[in-house]
Amino acid sequence: MRLLRGSFSTAISYSSDPVACAQSFARDGARWIHIVDLDAAEGKGRDNLGVIGRIRAAIPCRLQVGGGVRRADQAARLLALGVQRIVLGTVLVKSPDDVAAWVRDYGPRFAAGVDATNGSVRVAGWTEEAGQRDTDVAAGLAAVGIRWLVYTNIERDGTLSGPDIPRTNAAARAAGLPTILSGGIGSERDVEQVAEQKDPLVAGVILGKALYEGRVDLAKLISRFPQEEDSSWDS
Repeated sequence: MRLLRGSFSTAISYSSDPVACAQSFARDGARWIHIVDLDAAEGKGRDNLGVIGRIRAAIPCRLQVGGGVRRADQAARLLALGVQRIVLGTVLVKSPDDVAAWVRDYGPRFAAGVDATNGSVRVAGWTEEAGQRDTDVAAGLAAVGIRWLVYTNIERDGTLSGPDIPRTNAAARAAGLPTILSGGIGSERDVEQVAEQKDPLVAGVILGKALYEGRVDLAKLISRFPQEEDSSWDS
């Protein structure tokens, strides 16, 4: 399922079998699969732990999971399923001391999800203004033990209108951390532009709607832009 700019009223379902989708990405050569639990992100008491567990059992890829992880017990359950990395957003902005404690307890298993509109960070499923700039949040990540950043331009998310490379570069430099660009990728040319214009800290992109709508060929992209073994994103 995909949203447009994070709005649940725009949800489009592309498949009723997320395990099969993940298996197709694995067959195409993906080493990482990024999963967002939209139910958990919406915060209405539902989650998709069972589905995530089935995906984990079905594929060899590394899993990065985000969406609604705001308590230590939620993080612990995901890690127990075999998830390699958890993306944190709201809790990281509102309770960074809690996140620092999770890092001490569980190790460096957390990435920051910094999601912004015009440089202004939004939290709680993108429904609330955090009152902080994206680069300011990014600059404080290393201090709480975060080692990776996923940067999303909310205005581009789900639009297929092209990535925000300059703002992603700025966030990556502020954080000083390996960074993944998210939002707006709609074509192979968009991926080429990221490769040409990215800061050295930007390690890759997240593909979503463009894959589901057949606008990009994942196997071809992986062949053209090989995923480096033991890259800064993996370490």
